[in-house]
Amino acid sequence: MHELLYGHIRMEVCSEQFRLGTDSMALADFCRIRPGSRVLDLGCGCGALGLLLLGADPTLRVMGLELQPEAAGQADKNVRENGLSERMTVVCGDLRDPSAVPASGFDAVVCNPPYFPSAAGKTAAQEARRVARTELQCTLADVCRAAARALRWGGRCFLVHKPDRLADLVCALRGERLEPKRIRFVRHRPDTSVSLMLTEARLGGRPGLEIQQDLILFLADGSESPEYQRIYHR
Repeated sequence: MHELLYGHIRMEVCSEQFRLGTDSMALADFCRIRPGSRVLDLGCGCGALGLLLLGADPTLRVMGLELQPEAAGQADKNVRENGLSERMTVVCGDLRDPSAVPASGFDAVVCNPPYFPSAAGKTAAQEARRVARTELQCTLADVCRAAARALRWGGRCFLVHKPDRLADLVCALRGERLEPKRIRFVRHRPDTSVSLMLTEARLGGRPGLEIQQDLILFLADGSESPEYQRIYHR
């Protein structure tokens, strides 16, 4: 078990799960969610994304949906220990199940989905990591379908993924009437390849995509960039 502290949010991450990484931190910062919104975190793991969003805006109401019972239990514990039980609930369930969340019940959906197709070669030894990392229990299409089902018309979906899945992501989003509206690429340093992409889509949105300036985590000399320091509450 690893204990993490970001701003005034404290959380524990199960040792079998991935540690809270740049993808979740950058996605939480990328989200543009109106105060008072109802937010669904698909595959919430130990609750990190929802807690980070509530740390930035305590007026939100968040529901976390997680397939793995141990992670869901840890997420619920993290919510309670941060005193946010009135603002965030955790449900152990399958995002592929239409009855798992209320249809059209959310203003925003966030998700840090599995990155790799099930046939992508070597997988993690631990079952929990295999499910979190590889599309064994849900595909990118499953995630987009669940997001579209959960969102009200005009609601927004925020995702983080690997850049080599860009075409797959756009096709999956548009297949569910989720129109990509904003993309930001993430680089470790100014001279390195893109390592992550942050995407915002709108249910029923009109075509029109903004490519934002890249998020650079470290400067050429290896020091933390100002944006990295802001995202990590340095």
